Amino acid sequence: MKRVVLLVVVLCFSVFTFAQDAADKINEANEAMKGKEYAKAFELYESAMGNLGDVQVPDAINFNIGLAAYNSDNFEKAIGYFDKAVAADANADKALEYIAGAYVKMEKYDEAVVAYKKAIEASSDPASLSYNAGIAAYKGKKYEAAVDFFGAAVEGNYKGKTAQYYKAVCYSKLNDDAAYKTALEEGVAKFAGDKKLTAALAKVYVSEGNDLYKKGAAILSAANQKVNDGALSTADDAYNAEVAKAKTEFAAAIEVLEKATAIDPSNANAAKLLEACNAVK
Repeated sequence: MKRVVLLVVVLCFSVFTFAQDAADKINEANEAMKGKEYAKAFELYESAMGNLGDVQVPDAINFNIGLAAYNSDNFEKAIGYFDKAVAADANADKALEYIAGAYVKMEKYDEAVVAYKKAIEASSDPASLSYNAGIAAYKGKKYEAAVDFFGAAVEGNYKGKTAQYYKAVCYSKLNDDAAYKTALEEGVAKFAGDKKLTAALAKVYVSEGNDLYKKGAAILSAANQKVNDGALSTADDAYNAEVAKAKTEFAAAIEVLEKATAIDPSNANAAKLLEACNAVK
């Protein structure tokens, strides 16, 4: 009987020791977090949580452990603890944001986009999350989703210039040239003077102007070839009609190229094409 009682006493002492040890480790972990020693904090938290005994801890501790894990690059474990924080409604909005960020860190972009959608729904200030979600979607080549996220960031006035630029680029990735141009024009109108937006739109205008110039040059060249071949003379109405068609193309080219130089005076290609068009208009 004495032996049995002794075993019980030892067992109770062990439980008490484990509980006290867990409490001490949690306190040490909290101090490590204050000192931004995240790897140390995470190790202490994990050790404590494995031997809690009778120690009662609030559900919010899962957020702290997740934060320690996240900042020490233990992203899988961070997600696990943040999931527990969300389930307990302990700083759930921030936990959702960190879950999305952890998936990005692991380059799991599909999961990141899903997580960001949940974070956005839970957030009282979703614009920054929309921007980050757009980046995740862009990296994951989910360009249609990225367009929507970047659009929401612009509407929420978060990194509007950059978000608008990425929105346009996403349309380019989707091979939607018309939407790409429209997004750039919207961006230049809304964020006048932004170099990325103006330079990109100027290139679009130069490309359009070049196509018009080449079309006019081809018409004029064909008409002159007929003159050289003796099929037409420069006095013929048919020849003059072809010249008029060419000049119409050159005039259209000049119009669009002037748009390019207006928003980006440094665009050398626009200046050269304008000179060429003006020489034959």
